[in-house]
Amino acid sequence: MAGSKGVVLAALFANGAIAIMKFGGFLLTGSPSMLSETYHSISDTGNQIFLLVGIRFSEKESSREHPFGYGKAQFFYSFLVAVLLFGIAGWESAKHGYNAIVHGGHGAAGTITLAGATFPSWYVNVVVLLGAIGFETYALSKANAEMQRQIDHYGWSGIREAFDKMSDVTTLTAFTEDTIALLGAALALVGILLSKATGNEVYDAVAALLIGFMLMGFALALAWENKRLILGESLPADVEADLRDVVTGTPRVVHLDTFRTVYVGPQTVLVTMDVSFDPQTEAGDIDGIISDIEDRLLKTDDRIQHVYVEPEV
Repeated sequence: MAGSKGVVLAALFANGAIAIMKFGGFLLTGSPSMLSETYHSISDTGNQIFLLVGIRFSEKESSREHPFGYGKAQFFYSFLVAVLLFGIAGWESAKHGYNAIVHGGHGAAGTITLAGATFPSWYVNVVVLLGAIGFETYALSKANAEMQRQIDHYGWSGIREAFDKMSDVTTLTAFTEDTIALLGAALALVGILLSKATGNEVYDAVAALLIGFMLMGFALALAWENKRLILGESLPADVEADLRDVVTGTPRVVHLDTFRTVYVGPQTVLVTMDVSFDPQTEAGDIDGIISDIEDRLLKTDDRIQHVYVEPEV
């Protein structure tokens, strides 16, 4: 949890600074892609706030109403990020870019005078975007470090497998968002430079449209990833197979009748099972065998926090 919170705080600092820089660049130049990038960074900043709220809420102690804790709050708030922030910001960005293509935009032509110095207005956007790329690189490095730590810890083959199996949606969201932010800044930079080189402002507008599409695509992908966890996804089949072997390898266990797992929060798994014991097992020994099963499972996978064993005759 501490790793996830550090990732979010780093991204919040970076995106807050970037949003202010980009909005200032838009006010000075009127560039369509800079407005899209402003929407992008505002959504990123709101994203981090939602994720921090989710982390804080998920840390609440379990209660009668929520006997397995509030871990799924992170899934819910990450889903809100997708629907409310990235979806809306992406739509507004795409709409602004489309209008700029069809009706024309202000572009980034002309000059600007600041502190007595006069220079082409497009310089402002280039400087702002280069600064944004620097901030986003810092945030992405923090998210990537946490991603790689979990990939190494759980033995995943790489980022692709991590996306399929990861339950830490906070880190997953931050990593993807920082990657998309870098791509968005690069698109805006290319659009502005092409408009400057050709004298055709449509490239700037097209960059704004593409940024909007990219944000909406991310919103759909993030919503889909959270859906599987909100609905109660189990551990991957290969992990479950290893856990089954742990149970059947416990002395006095003759058969594993049922075995179920489900995420009740990021990195938190509930396991239930029906187990048949050796008929010669004394009733007084069953509690000790069940405790042994629980200890073996917890040592095998640190995500397992709750184990319920139903003994069968």
